[in-house]
Amino acid sequence: MKKLVFTLTVLISTLTFAQNKNAKASLEVDGVCDMCKERIEKAAISTKGVKSAKWSVATHELKLIFDERKTNLDSISKSVAAVGHDTKAYTATDEAYDSVHPCCRYRDEAVKEDHKQD
Repeated sequence: MKKLVFTLTVLISTLTFAQNKNAKASLEVDGVCDMCKERIEKAAISTKGVKSAKWSVATHELKLIFDERKTNLDSISKSVAAVGHDTKAYTATDEAYDSVHPCCRYRDEAVKEDHKQD
């Protein structure tokens, strides 16, 4: 019995320490401008456990630092999609996408052309 309790204790403590409280990861998120940047970063940072969120207009990369004990990339992707921005894992609903400012409609080719930098 003592061996079983010891084994369970070691297993539980190993699992607890296996999760990183400062995990770093990145997601690809669609957007076209600084208003998109603000919306994406706010959605990510509002997710419990996210400590840092920086999105690049040029690369569409959302760099994250988050506590794996409190959240994961799937939850963060859902939060970003909920405010109207597609990720590789989740597509924003039409309702969420339609709620973004007209200049942020990244699915519209004309809007993308307007935001291209020479």
